[in-house]
Amino acid sequence: MLFPTLTFALFFIVVFTLGWILEPNAASRKVLLLAASYVFYGWWDWRFMALLAGSSAVNYLGGLLLARTKEDRSRRWIVAVTVAVNLAVLGFFKYYDFFLDSLTDLLLAFGLQRDMPFLEIILPIGISFFTFQGISYVVDVYRGHVKPVSSPLDLFLYISFFPQLVAGPIVRGSDFLPQLSKPPQLTRVAAVYGFLLILTGMLKKTVVAHYLAVDLVDPVFVDPTSASSADLVAAHYAYAIQVYCDFSGYSDIAIGIAALLGFRFRKNFDRPFAATSLQQLWQRWHISLSTWLRDYLFRALRGKKRETGWRMHRNVFLTMLLGGLWHGANWTFIIWGAILGAALVVERVTKSRLHQWRTQMAARKGASNAQAGGKARQAMGSFVSAFIGWLITFHVFTLAAVFFRSPDMDVATSYFEQMFSWSGNMQLFSPFLLMLTAGSVAVQFLPGNALEKTAERLRSIPASMLGLLFGGGLVLIKFIGPEGVAPFVYFQF
Repeated sequence: MLFPTLTFALFFIVVFTLGWILEPNAASRKVLLLAASYVFYGWWDWRFMALLAGSSAVNYLGGLLLARTKEDRSRRWIVAVTVAVNLAVLGFFKYYDFFLDSLTDLLLAFGLQRDMPFLEIILPIGISFFTFQGISYVVDVYRGHVKPVSSPLDLFLYISFFPQLVAGPIVRGSDFLPQLSKPPQLTRVAAVYGFLLILTGMLKKTVVAHYLAVDLVDPVFVDPTSASSADLVAAHYAYAIQVYCDFSGYSDIAIGIAALLGFRFRKNFDRPFAATSLQQLWQRWHISLSTWLRDYLFRALRGKKRETGWRMHRNVFLTMLLGGLWHGANWTFIIWGAILGAALVVERVTKSRLHQWRTQMAARKGASNAQAGGKARQAMGSFVSAFIGWLITFHVFTLAAVFFRSPDMDVATSYFEQMFSWSGNMQLFSPFLLMLTAGSVAVQFLPGNALEKTAERLRSIPASMLGLLFGGGLVLIKFIGPEGVAPFVYFQF
């Protein structure tokens, strides 16, 4: 059941209507939302509803045991076992065949051939997302960041809430669970903001991402050797925009739907292509995953001590490497994570050295920088530095994204070889696609709270007029978008 479809629209109208009718009865409303979430998840394959319920039960029991256990060593064992069960289930479904395939290749390299028990496992949709939510809940209970819930209904709803179930954002228990104990509210501003997010997400996904994928990105990645270098250069930019619009579009719709049901989610994307450093980009891209990796993986690698030097760089690299592996059982994702991890380390080292150099230069010049001319030169230097930082950041990300998109290493290698052969003329990259690509980058430099301010301005418009505006917006998006709805990119993760 995809968001931008008539089926989901009818489903949501029913859930929205019944949800607000049942608003005075909190328990009944939770049951409705939980049932709706399982219907939503089971729409793809009803068999995996048991997996979702089992994952929820494991994390509920883990939290319950932590609440009843005071001895620290026992608590560590409880959280370790619960996390291990979560990761074992995720690892089995996502990496079992990949591990055997890699082992087969390794044995063949040594002249050994073995028949491996491949299972051709179907990957349950959204398993990475609800697994990470479950892990964050148990770890947060252990750390004392969230109170363990006594009601299984609350925990099951937290794990399976349908707006963010299959492709995020990854919601923390500390954000979601307290909202279940309060009466839901839907103010005029919140409703307008929710509709604006849905419209924005639909535009990103069904227009920008879809056209870029169908008209340029997908054709060149089928066989990079048959495309011109110019089209490949354009496509590697276009793919970065496509995956951004696809994923942030889904997040926008999910957050908007949750808002209409009375729930508040945090932003998952915040103008990442306006970032002037890789560190800043990852603070703005898939924020719920980036902060999850920081709080539950990087912190675990670091331990209790605040390490510096090469240990810190090692942990940064490993975090990005494992973040790449999280995206899928493919060497292309691992290489993607390794490239970005290495680039982050280089950036950190370079910034540290530049800071030392600038400090020394400032000490030598003394008070002369306080003069007007010195301030003007300093401002110009800051602008140039920011522009260079943006240029490097954007291109490191887009070049690494070639590995992210490639189905295997052979395609990625062929892509770069053909792109840097400087052969052929541009054939696929039309002015329309250029407008979509450049326009998507340009809007990144608008204020980050533009939608919130727009919602505030529209609050005084009569509800009937707002309904016409949003309905007309949906019709217009449907009219200018291509036929059909492609699956969201992050459904595979």
